[in-house]
Amino acid sequence: MKWEELTVSQQREVERQMAVIGRGAFEIIPAEDMRVKVMKSVVTGVPLNIKLGLDPSAPDIHVGHTVVLHKLRQFQEFGHQVQLVIGDFTGRIGDPTGKSETRKQLSEEDVQRNAETYKKQIYKVLDPVKTKVFYNADWLSPMTFAEVVNLAAKVTVARMMERDDFSKRFSSGQAISIHEFFYPLMQGMDSVALKTDVELGGTDQTFNVLMGRTLQKEYGAEPQAVMLMPLLEGLDGVNKMSKSLGNYIGIDEAPNDIYGKAMSVPDELMIKYYEMVTDISNEALAELKEGLATGAVHPRDAKMRLAYTFVRMYHGDEAAEAAQQHFVTVFQQRGLPDDIETVAIPAAELNGGTIKLVRLLTLLGFAATNGEAKRSIQQGAVKLNEVKLEDPNGEFMPQEGDIVQVGKRKFAKLALS
Repeated sequence: MKWEELTVSQQREVERQMAVIGRGAFEIIPAEDMRVKVMKSVVTGVPLNIKLGLDPSAPDIHVGHTVVLHKLRQFQEFGHQVQLVIGDFTGRIGDPTGKSETRKQLSEEDVQRNAETYKKQIYKVLDPVKTKVFYNADWLSPMTFAEVVNLAAKVTVARMMERDDFSKRFSSGQAISIHEFFYPLMQGMDSVALKTDVELGGTDQTFNVLMGRTLQKEYGAEPQAVMLMPLLEGLDGVNKMSKSLGNYIGIDEAPNDIYGKAMSVPDELMIKYYEMVTDISNEALAELKEGLATGAVHPRDAKMRLAYTFVRMYHGDEAAEAAQQHFVTVFQQRGLPDDIETVAIPAAELNGGTIKLVRLLTLLGFAATNGEAKRSIQQGAVKLNEVKLEDPNGEFMPQEGDIVQVGKRKFAKLALS
């Protein structure tokens, strides 16, 4: 199919789709294949199959995970079909990508439980009508040993050792189990089984998603195009967003927490967040960039819009309005929020009518341990009725209606029981 054979309206539609789906991509391999596939789809009206593989090794999704989900949603809006592959089979092996040692294998029960949680969260971004969910055990489990040997014969050990993590582990004398070599082969077989046209993955998945192209060629199918998406830095502005590092925004977190965390996104990463993990249009994004560059838009206002957008996407307009009002009241006007939770302090916790401050903070759930409570006090993060408390060993006599605050987001109104 040649470009000049397309009508003007078809050419415009191809350009429109390429402009949107290419936004923020790190690399498209090969770019011309992607363009040809989009052209064919526009001319024939047949949607492309767009694949994303997920190994549910953890049940919670944060904003960093949604980079590829938002890209899938863009494909869906052009009428394409998303193939969401839950790696119930591969998840029992574990992707060795980026690991310095063999990854712990999950039980089937762990995988299934995490998969159900994943699906509930994923549909906050994806259109369920245009999403087909597959489990790769359906085609991987029935493979005979002879078929597995035949699959393994299609890729050399030298090719496997091109993977950066494998080569590093081998060079340093760290163990590599044979079963780990099968992970990219199995991910590639997903593309063979589903006749995938385009596969998405993070830059840390380059080797795995390219294996799909390799195996499709080996099995006589048209090879998929590959779209690699950049990894999203977390709130520290340095490291990849990660729950273990605490630099994340969870999509299932409370609206006020999402809003507050979004307001701590580094200024230099704000546009990247807009581009990669929101539903902002290309036109609105271009206008925002220009406004920030010319000074017509204040960075604080842009960040408030970002925070509002996150809450709206995952909790709705009403929650976004409330979270923004909460932020303005508490942090800009330095007032107290209207919806402070009342927490009853049992009389048994009082000694002569008083209670140790560290004990109070743990009772309120504002600290997990006495040590953490003491650190919060020493850091000046604890206030009683808007007055900073500084003695980590202090006691006080709680009164009905006292307001305890820790940091910028934790408030409680005391009641005596």
